Amino acid sequence: MKPKTTTTINNNQARVLLPNRCGSSLVQTIDAPLPLVWSILRRFDHPQGYKQFIKSCTLKTGTGGTGSIREVAIVTGLPARTSTERLDKLDDELHVMMVSITGGDHRLENYHSTTSLHGTKGGKTVVMESYVVDVPAGNSKEETCAFADTIIGCNLKSLASVTEKMVAHA
Repeated sequence: MKPKTTTTINNNQARVLLPNRCGSSLVQTIDAPLPLVWSILRRFDHPQGYKQFIKSCTLKTGTGGTGSIREVAIVTGLPARTSTERLDKLDDELHVMMVSITGGDHRLENYHSTTSLHGTKGGKTVVMESYVVDVPAGNSKEETCAFADTIIGCNLKSLASVTEKMVAHA
C-alpha cells in the first residue's frame, strides 16, 4: 500500500508531502493597511523588527533581495541558537515572500515557507503563511507542526501588534 501524500503549491512547483514531512497554513488579519504591513514584513535583513524570537540578523550574501542569505541569532531559551535562511522570492507587486532554512543548530530541516499579503476593502491586511518541513527523527508530525505553528503564530501576532501600534501613533 502506497503512503498517502498531499500536494502543496510553493515556489511555483508542486511539493509532495511524504510521510516524513509536515506542513500547515496560518492566517492573521491585521488592522493596518497592506503597504505598511508589507514594508515591515519584506525586510529580510531585519526580521527582528517583528519576530520576537530573533535577537539579531546579519546578511551573509546579498542586499536583502531574492537570493540573499541571512544568519539569525535566536533569543536564549529556545532549542536553537542560530538559523541560516535564504530569500527564495520577494515579489513587491504580488506581496509574496518565500524563505528556506538552509542551516543552523535547530531541528527545522528542509523548511520552506511562503507568506502572502492580501488587502481588504476595510483597509485591513490578511497575512497567510504556509510551510513544509521535515519531521525530525524521534518526533511526530503533530509535534513538529505544533512547534512550527506556535512560532509562526507568535510571529504573525507580533507583526500585527507592531503595525497596529504604528497606525495608532500615526
